[in-house]
Amino acid sequence: MGCIQSIRCKPKSFRESVVVLEVNSSIDPNPTSIDESSSVVLRYRTPHFRAFARVQVPPVAGKETWTVGWIQACNHMEFYNTYGNKGMSSWELPDLRDGKIEVISDSDGVNYPWYGNTTETCTVVGPTKKDSKFSVSMNDNFYPSVTWGVPVSDSNVPQLTSIRRDQSFVTWLVAINQATDETLVLQTVRWRMKLHIQVSPEKPLGQRAALREPVAQEQPRVLVKNEPISHDAMVKPNANDAQVLMWRPKAGQAVVVIPPKY
Repeated sequence: MGCIQSIRCKPKSFRESVVVLEVNSSIDPNPTSIDESSSVVLRYRTPHFRAFARVQVPPVAGKETWTVGWIQACNHMEFYNTYGNKGMSSWELPDLRDGKIEVISDSDGVNYPWYGNTTETCTVVGPTKKDSKFSVSMNDNFYPSVTWGVPVSDSNVPQLTSIRRDQSFVTWLVAINQATDETLVLQTVRWRMKLHIQVSPEKPLGQRAALREPVAQEQPRVLVKNEPISHDAMVKPNANDAQVLMWRPKAGQAVVVIPPKY
């Protein structure tokens, strides 16, 4: 029904008018690659997770400023490097591991709570007279180094026999009002990265490691029903600053090899 001339129509709010025109997410089909060029560490590079969205926002009134972009948090991490019968090293997120928090921010550590501040976000500064259309995108992958030798030993003798990793993330497309902190979840993506690398330390460098699984990663899920964004995803510390490298020997007490940065 149209407006009656004597009655002023109330304009739709930003919340009611913002539209996600397109969203897609994928993990590249290539398998994890392994690099044995170093005599000190094994390196591996997983395929990239990618997320892309095209968004339309309504005219922004007054001096309002809205930022739209990607926020990511880790909700599960297992990362074990086994050294035969000696024990294993393990990257851990203590508060997440112990159930004190549901997720931990995966921000770049500078632009909290955003994953990054280049292609990952777009800011619309009012007043604007027309709709604004733009795209935001992000990508993520793992490229760590794992020592051939036991990390608490001065010896560099290769003893690494296995690497296992299983990590899960929630990635939200979000709009935030910079003045009021009003937060709108526009889209929710869940994804997971797994890998198992078997290592034969007695073999020559360049012939030790083999990818056992998976050849292709499970594809991300763009959820039909959005999930609310957790407070823990919005605040410090981020996963990189909170993670701890532990040495867990087969016999004896666990040792902190690399403490958290915060």
